Amino acid sequence: MRARSISAVTALAVTLGSVALIGSAAGSAVADSSAALPITSSGDIIVDGVHQRVFISDPSGGKVVATDYNGTVIGTITSLPQADGLELSADSATVYVAVPGADEIVAIDTATLTEAGRYATGDGTDPQHLALAGGKLWFGYGSVGHGNIGSLDLSGGQPQVSLAQEAEGTWKDAPLLDSAPGAPDTLAAGSRQYYFTLGIYDVSSGAADRTAFLGGQDAAIGNTAEDLALTPDGTDLVVATSAGDFQQVFRTSDLSQTIRYPSGYSAQRSVDVAPDGLVAVGTDTYANFTPQVSVYEPGGTAPRRTADFTDEQGGVSQETLLDHGDLAFAPDSSRLFAVTHGLSNKYSLRVVTDPGKAVTTVTVNAPATADRAKSLTVSGKVTNTLGLPAGTTVAVTRTDQESPNGKALPAATVKADGTFSFTDIPPAGGKVAYKVSYAGGADRTAASASDTVEVSRSSATLTVNRNGTVYDYASNVTFTAHLGATYKNRTLSLYADTAGDGKGKYLVKTGTVNSAGNLSVTLPLKRDTTVSASFSGDARTAPKTATSRVGAKVKVSLSLSRYYKTAKVNGQTKYYFRKKTNPLLTTTMTAYPGRSQKLEFQIYSAGAWRSAGYEYFKLDSKGKSVVELRGTHQTGYSMRVRSSYIDNSSNDTVNSTTHGSWKYFTFTS
Repeated sequence: MRARSISAVTALAVTLGSVALIGSAAGSAVADSSAALPITSSGDIIVDGVHQRVFISDPSGGKVVATDYNGTVIGTITSLPQADGLELSADSATVYVAVPGADEIVAIDTATLTEAGRYATGDGTDPQHLALAGGKLWFGYGSVGHGNIGSLDLSGGQPQVSLAQEAEGTWKDAPLLDSAPGAPDTLAAGSRQYYFTLGIYDVSSGAADRTAFLGGQDAAIGNTAEDLALTPDGTDLVVATSAGDFQQVFRTSDLSQTIRYPSGYSAQRSVDVAPDGLVAVGTDTYANFTPQVSVYEPGGTAPRRTADFTDEQGGVSQETLLDHGDLAFAPDSSRLFAVTHGLSNKYSLRVVTDPGKAVTTVTVNAPATADRAKSLTVSGKVTNTLGLPAGTTVAVTRTDQESPNGKALPAATVKADGTFSFTDIPPAGGKVAYKVSYAGGADRTAASASDTVEVSRSSATLTVNRNGTVYDYASNVTFTAHLGATYKNRTLSLYADTAGDGKGKYLVKTGTVNSAGNLSVTLPLKRDTTVSASFSGDARTAPKTATSRVGAKVKVSLSLSRYYKTAKVNGQTKYYFRKKTNPLLTTTMTAYPGRSQKLEFQIYSAGAWRSAGYEYFKLDSKGKSVVELRGTHQTGYSMRVRSSYIDNSSNDTVNSTTHGSWKYFTFTS
């Protein structure tokens, strides 16, 4: 059977099915979407509006996959070899599947997604296409070279199968079948493989009585009937052909040609007609064109909506629509479902939302920058293939810091050419967004767009004291940030970034400045630290940040050992060593990975202290370094030594340069 949503149901059932979906369809339109399908082929697609489910048959996989309206798989029914045509019962309780690989028609419970029954059609029948009409389930069956129409009657106690309903030998393959709710006793058929052949049958008697026929080489319509669909009242048959850039419509009374639905492509692949008469035309990729679905209002000469499945690489389309059975409307026409096949052998369910509505596009153009409290102009355009009624207006919303949830502005009127413009005086600075919305209508989609303006703000004064100051290790230092005049916001956030701790900038205080505009925080300094104050801005004052970088010294001490005495000389403690003794110099310094200390020597000569050399020694993990002073020690000289941390030269940069105190010593005999 063709891709379709319902068939052979009463007008009451159609009405109730539509009403049941009104609540779920309310609100903003859902965007078109695509979802991957776990199938390796596609036979047919049908939509259950009551349960809001989509069924796709997979002949190669021998299964039927059920998804929700978003394409999410919710169930799989297996053991259906070569599963092909699908049909939905009038009450939406059952989906019937033609299973040619088992010569059966299988019933699936649409609520539980489980198999509900199997009905044999006869050995070698190969049932492929289904349609409900005249109280029976009709099936097109057969293989290459011969085909026919059969029926399955489930109304009695025992299923009854009747084969060979067409005695004329018309069909050379299993014919496509279709029916319509407004003509419950009419059955349409078409051949997909042998010339262009169509047949109309009256099935009111329980048998298929042919009432109209068109076929053979003299038909000259197209090579084959790729897909077909009856209009809701059954008066017309829309046919997709394998040749020609149109979909041909025939009267079912005599199969005479009436109108055509034009298409830009010559390869027509599929067709579906919605319960409200909308006609969907599917065209396949041809000469690197993109597969496309066009939707027409009944009798329309230009598409109301066109959906391009644009998945291209190097200018070559990566997807294709399939011959027959790849299109289906939801019963309320709110969505159109299409199965596509990618060049990578992946299948997708494409969902076109509001297929019967002409797509509206809104563009908005605002200046990049503007001055606060001064007039600016925003312009734009609303486009729609149907045009717009005179007097159409668009809603305008301004969003800024003073109206974060948006403030409605006066509506703008759209001119005959679709353009609009309006002026506004932005009261707040910063990023200001103008959103323009078109509400849409019964035959036009809603649409909106926005653009932003960077509106000027004044600059506040912001400072942090102590910049450039160096403090002793572990000093408690109070930093004060000062904020000048602002519009409303008087809150500051204070951050610290301590060198070498790996934490980066972290928040240490947030608060409102005092009456003098100050906010303070006290921090213990053990490493060089950057303190920053951040002002987030307000509607009229721009954000600002100020920083202060201060240094922290290390703790360092040096002790001497192996001396034989000490004495006070010129107010300094002096250490005395025998000339044959090697002094032991022990440095203790604030530890840091890889840190070294600088050991520096000086000798007193000619009335001044003069350099006697230095060397760096690595500290252990606890910050200790022990150095033995070896060599030939000369007596009679005054010397001194100190240990220092030198920023960068001591193998790190997390503290400020710190010199220890000098230790004085001499050698004696």
